[in-house]
Amino acid sequence: MTLLLVATIVCLTACCKQNNETAKNMNNIDQTCVEKTVKTLNEKYAGTDGVKDRIQRGVEQAAAFWTDADGTTAEFETFCTENFVADPDERARMAAQLEQNFESLWGCFNKMNVDLNLPIHVDGPEPTHLDELFGAYSPSAHFTDDMFEQKIAFIVVLNFPFYTLEEKNTLGADWSRQQWAYARLGDVFTARVPAECQQALSAQLSAADNYISNYNIQMGHLLNDKGEHLFPEMSLITHWGLRDELKTHYNEGEEGLAKQRMIYQVMRRIIDQSIPECVINNPEYDWNPFTNTVVKDSKEVSVKAEPDTRYLYFLDNFHAMQELDRYNPRYPTAIARAFDEDMEVSFDEIEKLFDAFCSAPQVGEVAQLIEQRLGRKLEPFDIWYDGFKSRSTLNEDDLSAQTRQLYPNREAFATQGMPSILKQLGFSPEKIDFICSHITVDPSRGAGHAWESNMHSDNARLRTRIGKDGMDYKGYNIAVHEFGHNVEQTITLHDVDHYIMKGVPNTAFTEALAFVFQVRDLDFLGYENDDPTREAMETLDIFWGCYEIMGVALVDMYSWRWLYDHPDATVEQLKEQVIRTAQEVWNKYYAQYLGEQDSPILAIYSHMIDSPLYLANYPYGHIIEFQLEQQLKGKVVADEIQRIYPVGRLTPQHWMRHAVGSEVSTQPLLDAASSALTMVK
Repeated sequence: MTLLLVATIVCLTACCKQNNETAKNMNNIDQTCVEKTVKTLNEKYAGTDGVKDRIQRGVEQAAAFWTDADGTTAEFETFCTENFVADPDERARMAAQLEQNFESLWGCFNKMNVDLNLPIHVDGPEPTHLDELFGAYSPSAHFTDDMFEQKIAFIVVLNFPFYTLEEKNTLGADWSRQQWAYARLGDVFTARVPAECQQALSAQLSAADNYISNYNIQMGHLLNDKGEHLFPEMSLITHWGLRDELKTHYNEGEEGLAKQRMIYQVMRRIIDQSIPECVINNPEYDWNPFTNTVVKDSKEVSVKAEPDTRYLYFLDNFHAMQELDRYNPRYPTAIARAFDEDMEVSFDEIEKLFDAFCSAPQVGEVAQLIEQRLGRKLEPFDIWYDGFKSRSTLNEDDLSAQTRQLYPNREAFATQGMPSILKQLGFSPEKIDFICSHITVDPSRGAGHAWESNMHSDNARLRTRIGKDGMDYKGYNIAVHEFGHNVEQTITLHDVDHYIMKGVPNTAFTEALAFVFQVRDLDFLGYENDDPTREAMETLDIFWGCYEIMGVALVDMYSWRWLYDHPDATVEQLKEQVIRTAQEVWNKYYAQYLGEQDSPILAIYSHMIDSPLYLANYPYGHIIEFQLEQQLKGKVVADEIQRIYPVGRLTPQHWMRHAVGSEVSTQPLLDAASSALTMVK
């Protein structure tokens, strides 16, 4: 157990002990006081249009957060009567001031986070223990405490009340941009989480991210049963690197199949934690993942398995996020916060959407087509079949040679790659210069990610792996994906009319644009594809990608639901349940097509450890991507991006109606898959 993880556990324990009383003291304003305050304000502003509902909402919501430390009931009433703003012009000025100040605060907090995490996120010397401690520090941890103590949060809640997701979806159709901005101000203070809990959560997630970022498999040291090394020397991060490597071997016959089976076995060992601890990120040992034997200096040695560390981080994530529950009257569980608050799509809606898709008859038809194309029965790892992509017929070594020559370092991608991509998409020279000047490229220690900016004067960050000899194709493919994120982040910060409306409805929508970029990665390299079945193949690729990641997301979702039903679960019980859940989802949706009962492979995704409850965003993003691609047909991509994305953070259904004229639905993709199957067959 690392020192950072020990410190996190100590911090969590202290948080639990110190803040129980704070939670108990919330909502100590009784209904009599609320009604009296509402009555006083209604009398004060009698005859003023449009304030009655705001008064009711604002007073009730402010009362929910008021504690003994904030004042007496009489002081609460006085506060409300003195700080409620009825005049529309004065309220608009207040909103503008809040947006300006929030940008300053959030932007600086974000920049500090970027700087403090550089040693952990960006390639360079190995992070020290001090680096890990700074990376776990959250500069914004005291923001909520400070805002409530200064009564600023109460002023916001009182004057810009919260609207539920259902209300936003029904009322929002008639809202002006100003009204939407007011509603988003109402989303700022939906919880009153103490700084200690915020800091503990930040430390825990940083520890989990550090664990995953350094979880590499030394592929050149894997052995088969004949004692042969199938792979060259390379270090692949799990799960991303292993998965992407597996995808590259579909055109190599029996040799490629042997490599895929070996990677699959490595994944199984990681999932059940039978992987020898000494082979993780360590080139000193050779390892046979089939027999689980380890060799050093040509001699078999006795070693210990990884001690369920993967699931310890999972469980500690749950406990850290669970500590926030009591301070969230609007979203009282991590599940509610992930879906109703962050995605603005309910757990049940997502579950029904994914279940209907994975149960659709088109799945079996596409699986049969893949089987025909491979000339063999499908195996579990074929959930990552990559043969519908244009690059599936190309040699990845040749692609890597090209990308290494084009992008020997981060500067080359920043100064040549990014402008070239934007030019090919149809952006003007002025817009290209603007976007590229607001993005900084860094060599990533982990698989790669995009980090947004939260103020106009700062840059978004693009991170991807860049080797000593340049950017290989995997790194390039990731870079193109992350660049799509950065373009969205830049446009939806600088081109949206209200700062509080910056961004997109949820991360699935930024994933959608990242996919739009990523699917064109070979186009950006100059490869022309005049295959008449190209569109059909791309549809099948998106379809199969949705099918794969939906099951993964369901495993994540069901595992968290189980944890809330079993909050006292041990690490061993959690591990058993995650594996059981993965097998159950597999048997329901995958086993009949992919040739194995009880495969646990859906539990391999690292997001389950370092990005809790994030996975549903990927398939949701693919669905949005497909509808977006349909909209882009025959149009200049840049023009459509600049039309669609500046609308900012509406709810998902309102955003989609603006973007493509219809709500989020899997039916267009299912229908297109049927047509694509007919064409390809």
